[in-house]
Amino acid sequence: MQKENNTIKKDIQAISKRLERLEKVILSNGSARSQLKKNEDFAGATGGIRFLISEGFLEVKRSLSEIRGALEKNGYNYSIQAAQSALNRLSKAVGPLVSLKESGKKVYVKRK
Repeated sequence: MQKENNTIKKDIQAISKRLERLEKVILSNGSARSQLKKNEDFAGATGGIRFLISEGFLEVKRSLSEIRGALEKNGYNYSIQAAQSALNRLSKAVGPLVSLKESGKKVYVKRK
């Protein structure tokens, strides 16, 4: 009986902590989704690009080499081909990026 009571108390404490954290997020100024976002939302090469977008890195035009350097700085170590493929997928008509050609090279910027 004592063992059951201890288990129940621990479960209640865990639920209470989670509830407090969720209430804090929901009642704060930011949206609940953006506050709960963790690094697992940014997995893979495409996730790395989405991370850079969320950090505001792509508010100005950036070349593939600049983007790849920023990915490496943030722990996303992918080949240039993987980064290029992710950028191409994210710069399609409905994606968050737009690609432009400047001086014969592609540059990427966040879609407005």
